[in-house]
Amino acid sequence: MGARVDGILAGVALLAFVFAFFVTDAPLSTPLLVLGGTGTIAFELAASRHSRAVRRVWERPVVQLTALAGAVAIAGGGAVVAPVLVLSAGIGALVTYLLFLSVVVAIRS
Repeated sequence: MGARVDGILAGVALLAFVFAFFVTDAPLSTPLLVLGGTGTIAFELAASRHSRAVRRVWERPVVQLTALAGAVAIAGGGAVVAPVLVLSAGIGALVTYLLFLSVVVAIRS
């Protein structure tokens, strides 16, 4: 599983955010894209300190599906409540995560 499943889940979540972005026709905010990306890097750095414990929890299918459902719900709710804020930060976070994951996979190969 590992990186492949992580990438698929992040890709599906990103699709939900991009879909919501197009439906709302909200403008993307560069500072909020950067904020989302910075949040992803900060989380990854913090999680790396306890990588075994994080991976053990994350590998549970119920955790992965709950996280995906939560991301889709955030995209939908954010599209209604604060589309520029939520969608920009979410897209920034997910694109950064997919880039980060690509780098990690390339280094491991």
